[in-house]
Amino acid sequence: MKTEDIKVCVLRIEGTNCEDEMYEAFKMVGTSPEKVHLKQLTSKVSTDLRRSIEDYDILVFPGGFSAGDYIRAGAIFAAEVKSAIGPQIKKFVESERPVLGICNGFQILIELGLLPATDEIMSPQPTAALYKNDSLRFECRPTFVRNDNNGKCIFTSEIPRKKILMIPSAHAEGKLLSVDSKFVKKLEENDQIVFRYVKPNGENAIYPWNPNGSISNIAGICNSIGNVLGMMPHPERVLTRFTHPDWTRGYSSEEGDGLAIFTSVVKNLTQRFVRCM
Repeated sequence: MKTEDIKVCVLRIEGTNCEDEMYEAFKMVGTSPEKVHLKQLTSKVSTDLRRSIEDYDILVFPGGFSAGDYIRAGAIFAAEVKSAIGPQIKKFVESERPVLGICNGFQILIELGLLPATDEIMSPQPTAALYKNDSLRFECRPTFVRNDNNGKCIFTSEIPRKKILMIPSAHAEGKLLSVDSKFVKKLEENDQIVFRYVKPNGENAIYPWNPNGSISNIAGICNSIGNVLGMMPHPERVLTRFTHPDWTRGYSSEEGDGLAIFTSVVKNLTQRFVRCM
């Protein structure tokens, strides 16, 4: 599979507002992305506009405020997806095709039961939640995250373990919680913790470096087979160093810290195809 043959579905509904940046991120790494409205996957449009999830190699839930974030952030989008194409989404994940959810997209993946998914591909009910920030405010700020994954997550294959990235956050509900007292332990044992918030020097984060109070400073997790990633910070906003707040200092190239997440998944798909030949 050539990179340009990789088809990316950037899924949106009313209220999503980061689909353009996500489209450009996958365009930058050489794939063929398409912004797709959920109605196009549910045949609620004219024939020429209809799409099938099976036609895509990567599925992306971008950030924003889908359906106004009424009830809970991401809940309405997730409910519409599950009722209309739930079995197709589960099949997509079972086939080990990548799924990415950023910010509101992470919230949607939690609501869908695709994360944390420690014991199954898609749980019938959410087993975790992304709750209101401890500050009870919308937090929009540079945040630093450390790659704590041991190699399971296909979205970090090109990021050295323990490397610290500057990836900005912008959310009001990003505090990862679960009623399961062994939640963090299970994630650690399954190698499902991908990113943790840290201070710029790598030390454990406190507010404001952890902008929401998330348990164990968790900023991003993957599912048990490593092909679904959800994270609160926005890598699509730092594809080049020119959108870093300190872009004039300390950079030896034009590459931004978020780009490696997209190059990682693309390299994984292309290598997977070569291994299958």
